[in-house]
Amino acid sequence: MPKPALDPMRLIASAREAIAIQAQALEQLAAAFDSEATSPQSKAFSEACERMYRCKGKVIVTGIGKSGHVANKIAATLASTGTPACFLHPAEASHGDLGMVTAEDVVLALSNSGQTEEIVRILPLIRRRGATLIAITGEPQSLLAQQADVHLLVRVDREACPLNLAPTASTTAAMVMGDAIAVSLLAARGFSAEQFALSHPAGALGRKLLSLVGELMRTGEAIPAVRLDSDTKAAVLEMTKKRLGMTAVVDQQHRAVGIFTDGDLRRALERGSDFLSQPIADSMHPDPACIGPQALASEAARLMESRRITQVLVTDTEGVLIGALNIHDLLQAGVV
Repeated sequence: MPKPALDPMRLIASAREAIAIQAQALEQLAAAFDSEATSPQSKAFSEACERMYRCKGKVIVTGIGKSGHVANKIAATLASTGTPACFLHPAEASHGDLGMVTAEDVVLALSNSGQTEEIVRILPLIRRRGATLIAITGEPQSLLAQQADVHLLVRVDREACPLNLAPTASTTAAMVMGDAIAVSLLAARGFSAEQFALSHPAGALGRKLLSLVGELMRTGEAIPAVRLDSDTKAAVLEMTKKRLGMTAVVDQQHRAVGIFTDGDLRRALERGSDFLSQPIADSMHPDPACIGPQALASEAARLMESRRITQVLVTDTEGVLIGALNIHDLLQAGVV
């Protein structure tokens, strides 16, 4: 029997209602915090962050079902933002995995009801090991909330499910609470973008933040360069040959003393003078933008942006020209 046709308007109405319900849940979550940090939620949140920040071990996040998926994600977010963390499946905890919990750890347990059997079963064992217990629940009088050292209340009026059964708004709110903890700890630690990239070396972010200038620069014969005693015609020919939109100008020790760009060429043409036979020293910029090969490629991008240029010269500690880099190299590497 064929399925009946769907009504697009009804689908959109359901989607809008689901989003609105979850947005309302997040508004209520935010409203529980106050700017003076004196509300119960603010105090509990601050204490939870303090305990995780001072934790000498790791943060172990646990939950089951939909809360388990949220807990897994929270653990991953914490781990990638400077807080050592892992996920513990509460059912597996009773079969040996509880051995990962030590007195120096913080256990962050998620359960909307606060009565989840698999979590309640391991509470005495967590307490016996001396670990700090932080709970995220929607029921302050639940067993989990009462057993916790710190309780974060994440209660929603209703789920986005029209039956008010499937965990939707409650899991969204719990996820946001976990993200709020992770971001607050990140800020407290002064966690940098470079540190974040160290946890993501294989992705686009790692390429963007960890690539070195020396790995991307043009070297050897690919570097456009003329001597300081050359004329402007030689510089134009070199720039045309190497197709980087510029040529470096070097002294007898091959130190970078200037740069001649296609912009300089256009300005010379506008003047209408016979500039090709003139010394390159008369047309070049005497203060070229230079960077070292061990600098991050992202620093080269910032240098180009700040000076409104599209290329930089790469020099060693003595100022000797060893490479060249332009904006297209950074684009190809995914740095910008």
